[in-house]
Amino acid sequence: MTMDIEFVRSRFIKHFDGKTGNIYASPGRINLIGEHTDYNGGFVFPGAVEQGIMAELRPNGQQTCNIYSIDLKDMVNFKVDDPKGPTATWARYIYGIVQEMRALGVDVKPFNAAFAGDVPLGAGMSSSAALESCFAFALNDLFGNNNVSKWDMVLAGQATEHKYVGVNCGIMDQFASVFGQKGKLMRLDCRSREFEYYPFDPKGYKLVLLNSKVKHELVGSPYNDRRKSCENVVKALNEQFPDKKFETLRDADWDELDAVKSKVSSEDFTRAHFVLGEKDRVLAVCDALVKGDYETVGKKMYETHHGLSKEYEVSCEELDFLNDLAKANGVTGSRIMGGGFGGCTINLVKDELYDKFIADAKEKFNAKYGHEPQVIDVVIGDGSRKIC
Repeated sequence: MTMDIEFVRSRFIKHFDGKTGNIYASPGRINLIGEHTDYNGGFVFPGAVEQGIMAELRPNGQQTCNIYSIDLKDMVNFKVDDPKGPTATWARYIYGIVQEMRALGVDVKPFNAAFAGDVPLGAGMSSSAALESCFAFALNDLFGNNNVSKWDMVLAGQATEHKYVGVNCGIMDQFASVFGQKGKLMRLDCRSREFEYYPFDPKGYKLVLLNSKVKHELVGSPYNDRRKSCENVVKALNEQFPDKKFETLRDADWDELDAVKSKVSSEDFTRAHFVLGEKDRVLAVCDALVKGDYETVGKKMYETHHGLSKEYEVSCEELDFLNDLAKANGVTGSRIMGGGFGGCTINLVKDELYDKFIADAKEKFNAKYGHEPQVIDVVIGDGSRKIC
């Protein structure tokens, strides 16, 4: 993690009577490939990053939890058993984790905490999941004798978003933050929750995000529309093949999809075509990583971007522009990372091409859109842990 332990400790000491506590850290994440596959029961391929959240905590023997956000310079207080909790959005994540850990049998006592983060906001690297995971890990250590399993901490983070923040998220972000390992990506089966580590040590390459810093507000519910398209095709598959149960598009093969082409709209078919292709691409990337074949990894990243742009239609002009710039600069792989309609591209770049690519992207993107993309270098790091 790139943050300074002494920076967090000095703020904790300043705000909480000069005494020190324990320091914990949890990372943000990237997803190399496997987009819009989670709600289709498919695979995702995340990894923890070195950027994340660092927090210092100490039981205080008082009546309230006192939480200080170093970045926001904001202090919030709440009682452990407060039925409503704080109103500040950032504090809702911590309050929610307190409640979820209590529900898991952890006897949480009032505590002091100070935390800071270096996950770039708005880049789709899941700073909220890092915050949840950091406090879940800390409370488990301080008050739970580390009896809560990693999976229960993942689910506590997801429940916090659902119940206390109002975000209907999946499990990938919290999973990556808790289970991450340095130099390894994880293929997660979103249906069974089984996962496997894969080596990611691209010597001679860099992994870099380019944040377009745009987010297009669209009329209607574009994510719900795409989910509905997938459900429409699943319905048609179940009608076409009554002897086979299709829960999601994960259960379909190419011949079965082709068999219902005339039964669904061309838009729904094209979107389903992307989902099946993305399932195959994730598995191909797994095989390529085992062989150390990063050229194939890059090729599959470009294929995913094309599918997200032309089939699933969740790209935007700015992201396509960045992807085209990557191709023009000989970048090995590039694609949209995240839900789309703005945000980042994730790029796999040979070391010798990195400087030229970044300079070209900054210059040409700025000339066209009036601002430079944010450059975020990524190294795959460890998951949630106690620092000291």
